[in-house]
Amino acid sequence: MTDQPYVIGIDRLKQTLPHRYPMLLVDRVTAVETGVSLTAVKAITANEPWYAEIPDGATEADHAYPVALLVESWCQAAGVLALWERFTPEEVAELVMLFGSISGIQVHARALPGSLVEHRVRHVRSVGTTLIFEGESLLDGAPLLTVGSIVITMRPGGELSADGENTTEGELSHA
Repeated sequence: MTDQPYVIGIDRLKQTLPHRYPMLLVDRVTAVETGVSLTAVKAITANEPWYAEIPDGATEADHAYPVALLVESWCQAAGVLALWERFTPEEVAELVMLFGSISGIQVHARALPGSLVEHRVRHVRSVGTTLIFEGESLLDGAPLLTVGSIVITMRPGGELSADGENTTEGELSHA
């Protein structure tokens, strides 16, 4: 069954993701098909903290949006799809989203302040609470980033205790 495309704004994103300024890197969701795909956008502005130290007269290349943040933004969009209608808000508050691996990253271009990046995320497979996604980011309809595969899993925060209190016999605990 296909959901109707709609906009999910910043308030709903904050209910879904734990990220806050300056690390909330998704501005809105423009379409979601529950459990299948999601389209989100990130507006890049010169007011973001990573641009604060760039001097006047810097080159355009100096203003290129950091690739690590572009990937993080895409991953946050994947996180929204991973959690969308799968868990209640109360359950989401108790979960920690873990990224297990990412592969097949290709950067095709660079985004600059003033750019509107469109992230497209597709759910490939699930095994329990572990999900695999793929997709791309577009800039003015052209490829900006390709993500071959990313693995996300959700675990209750209590299971990740540093003191090993909640680990099962035979598991290692790392402080």
